[in-house]
Order: sequence, then structure tokens, then C-alpha cells
Amino acid sequence: MKLTTLEVISNRQLNPRTYELILSGDIPPVKSGQFADLAVKGWFLKRPFSIADCEGGRITVLYKAIGGGTREMAGWKKGDTTDALVCIGEGFDTSACLKPLLVGGGIGAAPLYLLAKEFNAMGITPDILLAFRDKEEAYYIDEFKALGNVYLSTDNGSLGYKGNALEALKYYNLEFDRYYACGPLPMLKAFAEYSRQGQLSLEARMGCGFGACMGCSIKTKGGPKRVCKEGPVFRADEVIF
Repeated sequence: MKLTTLEVISNRQLNPRTYELILSGDIPPVKSGQFADLAVKGWFLKRPFSIADCEGGRITVLYKAIGGGTREMAGWKKGDTTDALVCIGEGFDTSACLKPLLVGGGIGAAPLYLLAKEFNAMGITPDILLAFRDKEEAYYIDEFKALGNVYLSTDNGSLGYKGNALEALKYYNLEFDRYYACGPLPMLKAFAEYSRQGQLSLEARMGCGFGACMGCSIKTKGGPKRVCKEGPVFRADEVIF
């Protein structure tokens, strides 16, 4: 974890509510699944965001402008700066996995982009299942296609299979020795009940973002754990929903 100041390189709108924010600064190596806490002027608490990519002293954050803070971020321009905590939390474990399945629900697909790049560096082409509410919500499809075999689903059938992520997995008959999932809590719960051979990236309301306030604690078989410190990535077999 590092406290630093980051400069906005670009802030591009991908669809009606989703943005790609690229920031530069003094950034240590990032592990897929780790996140950054960004300060937003006028808001007391920093906002946590998964790190979608990290390369050449730059990180990419994908976010949805749905609240006051993120709507303020949507107005950031090139050259603006923000105070940030980067490289926070425990990321995905890619060891001993030869046939990975990456599952992203909505904005939850964000940390899977860097994960897919890590598997590519290992000589592995992952299967990638992206589930969205509808076609308008979709993003980064071509970017993911450059890294793996992409399968799509939407709730209304406007893009890919009509149904949720777990239904799509069964429809496409996808096999894996480990899955990596990030998305809405009901989706993560469904996958954990379907198979324990996976890792889940969880979201939670955070106060400090580095483990001091205990505000983001969840229940696990090993007792309470903090999403910002022991997570955000947990084994599917340890989380109590």
C-alpha cells in the first residue's frame, strides 16, 4: 500500500454510465484484484476502485458514475490530480491454475482485465464470461477478446445469451479448474454455491480503506475478515453469505 498523488491522463466515457480513468504517478507493481482509494474534492472519504490495468507508471480504473462522488469524477480532466492509496489488499492467486474461468458481472469485470493479462504472461488463454444487464451496459468486450475466449450474457438477451452469469456458464458448457469472479453479491453467492473451486472479489462500504476501522468486515469460516485488508479477494469456500 502506498500513499501518493496521481495525475489524470485521460477520463473516457465508455457507455452512458461507465468511464475509463487513466492515472499516472509513483505507483508500485500492482497485483490483479488489488484496488486504489481515490480522494474526491468535497467528499470526506476516499472512494475504492478495482485496478483494471497497470503499466508504465499508470493505472486504469473503470467506474460507474452513479453517486455524487463518481459523478464528480466524471468531470475530471487531463492534468487534474487526486490523492490516492494504491496497491491495497490481497489480490487473485493464479498459482496452480491451468484452465481459468474469469466471470465478471457489470462493473465487476474491471479487475479481471489485469488478471487476464497475468494469465497471458503465463502462456494461458483464459475463458472470460461477461454478464451485463443489457447491451448498453457492456464495455471492454474487444479489449477482453484480445486476451481470451469471451462469452457474453445479458439479462434481456440484447447481447449474447439471455440470462444471468451462472445460467450462461451452463449454457456455454464452460469447464474450469478454478474460477475468478467479481460482480454483484447475488452472483457471487450463486457461484460459491455452484462450486467451491473459485475466488471471489468482494465489494463493501469502506471507511479508512486500510484495515483500521473494521467497517468493511464480512463473515467467513475463519471469523470476521476485512474486505480492504484480508480481501478483497477471498476463497469461495470461506465466505459466509
